[in-house]
Amino acid sequence: MKIAVVGGTGTLGSVLTGELARSGHDVVALSRNPRALPRPVEHLSIELTSGAGLDAALAGIEVVVDASNSGPRNAAPVLVEGTERLLQASAVAGVGHYVGISIVGCDRVPTAYYDVKVEQERTIAAGQVPWSLLRATQFHTLIALAFGRMGRLGVVPTGPARLQPVDVGVVAARMAAVAVAEPAGRLADVAGPEVLTLSELARTWRHAGHRALPLRIPLPRRIGQPLREGALTDPGATAGGATFAEWLERE
Repeated sequence: MKIAVVGGTGTLGSVLTGELARSGHDVVALSRNPRALPRPVEHLSIELTSGAGLDAALAGIEVVVDASNSGPRNAAPVLVEGTERLLQASAVAGVGHYVGISIVGCDRVPTAYYDVKVEQERTIAAGQVPWSLLRATQFHTLIALAFGRMGRLGVVPTGPARLQPVDVGVVAARMAAVAVAEPAGRLADVAGPEVLTLSELARTWRHAGHRALPLRIPLPRRIGQPLREGALTDPGATAGGATFAEWLERE
């Protein structure tokens, strides 16, 4: 099967391309900038914000897996307008299955970035290409990145927000299986093996050898309350994989 992974050089996409290639599929990684990819994955340059390169890159593609992402400042142009362009180009190319990735609870926490993810979900559902959509909890890599950035200032954020981080490899394996199956619309969530507060995650990170002082980060009630209530978790969707502590030890 010929599969294009959009954002194929990113955190999720790079793992996913390897997963699909090892299963014997013809995989093309689509992104703005080439990076090291597992053989024999091909890279093609595209630009979601303008649509440059999409038509040529999608020629002959059977399945598009969209693992693209963006920082908050450019989220809507990439994840909403870019998704519209990608879906339109996919429809013209005769793509039979579009697989999207989103975030568990993004419709329950009112932040600008999560609002964009909700709009992206609606865009996928309204598109002309048969689709599947998987929601996942935060990756271990995201938690560690956030802690690392704050750690450079000598502090690590703490608080009662509840999270359920997951190993990116677990999500990539699930998406790979979805990509080669029939389109199924909104799928069951995938989540990490344990629910922990931000304070517990910070303590684990510090115990792994990182020197930083815990700093309680106050949040507006409209954001803090759903986070405390576990809006970004789904205990019924536990998919196994390494815990945050195990991942830190491995990495």
